[in-house]
Amino acid sequence: MVNPLAGEVEIVLDGRAHAARLTLGALAGLEAELGAESMIALVERFESGRFSSRDVLAVLVAGLRGGGWAGDMDALMAAEFKGGPVGAAHAAAALLARAFRIEGT
Repeated sequence: MVNPLAGEVEIVLDGRAHAARLTLGALAGLEAELGAESMIALVERFESGRFSSRDVLAVLVAGLRGGGWAGDMDALMAAEFKGGPVGAAHAAAALLARAFRIEGT
């Protein structure tokens, strides 16, 4: 079971649930991976709908790693994602939203 107040999002790969969250280290790696000017710029990409499938995959890998998953981009691309591409985009957006949520809001 995930804890949304701790920034966690449930991601189901190949029928197995994983807790994912964007830790500070995961965010730093994500920023470097995507060549984002800043994390705010990456969040704005998602908010405006200008994100790519590569952005979604990178956010998911970072979140899964932040939750303790040992896989990589290739493993994620080979996995069956519950909810398909739309579910993946929603999970990535939820990870970003929860990572930047200010307590009490």
